[in-house]
Amino acid sequence: MIGRLCIVTALALFGFGATAVAQSQQQASAVSEIAPGVFVYAGQTALMTRENAGAIANVGFVIGENAVAVIDTGGSVREGRQLLAAIRARTDKPIRYVINTHGHPDHVFGNAAFVNDGTLFVGHKNLPRALAIHGPFYIDNFRRIMGDELIDEVRIVRPTVLVEDSLTLDLGSRRLTLRAWPTSHSDNDLTVFDGQSKTLFAGDLVFLDHIPVLDGSIRGWLATLGELNTLPAQRVVPGHGPIGEWPAALSDERRYLDTLASDVRALIARGAPIKIATETAAASERPHWKLFDDYNARNATAAFSEIEWE
Repeated sequence: MIGRLCIVTALALFGFGATAVAQSQQQASAVSEIAPGVFVYAGQTALMTRENAGAIANVGFVIGENAVAVIDTGGSVREGRQLLAAIRARTDKPIRYVINTHGHPDHVFGNAAFVNDGTLFVGHKNLPRALAIHGPFYIDNFRRIMGDELIDEVRIVRPTVLVEDSLTLDLGSRRLTLRAWPTSHSDNDLTVFDGQSKTLFAGDLVFLDHIPVLDGSIRGWLATLGELNTLPAQRVVPGHGPIGEWPAALSDERRYLDTLASDVRALIARGAPIKIATETAAASERPHWKLFDDYNARNATAAFSEIEWE
């Protein structure tokens, strides 16, 4: 109890108002321990807005004997601070690593809350380039959506520890295995596997309930799912949606991507224009996914642009 009071006091001293402190306490209590030492805050299945402060992705942290690793930081610095408060409500061990599973705003906009001497930012070898190219656009775009108050604090924090293939991080009697994947959901996807608890943090390589979002290669993503399926996990923390059993959690996503690819190929084969693909491809999947109408047309556009060159 004393530790929690100290955290709240510190937040107030660093400029948090009563509302922000209450939000931090709420997020701290909303974090679930899904396995010993493994914690997850489940984001809303929604678009990023001013009202939800960008808290739409699953973020988490793992506590070892000597240190903590954070996996993604959320869609705003406000959410990042709330995640930090949730960590400090549970341990005072140093936060040695912040791991970004990829470069989309809902996963990296909270990074600035963790900039500290001794904290290393870790990402896919392609992540620095992706952030350099897309970061300014993301900030401008979400400023219009979320407002100056939330976005003024956002900083594009590039990783200094890069994963080209795989990398093991030691938290003290607890090792995390990081793996960089070929272009799939994006061109900078990274997974984090905690061998002690058999928990896989899959980032946006795995979606549950929330429709998958294609920003890379549909063919690459389907190939990656085949390899992911072999990982010795027991549970998966997807980028979006509920925690799932492994590898059963892959089945709905694989069906959606297979259906999208098959429908697009059939449309291309009969000479249909891309507009028809955006309206009809994977339409049979609509009942199975939240936010279908927000993303499926975009997915169909990306798939069509890729597959028409096969």
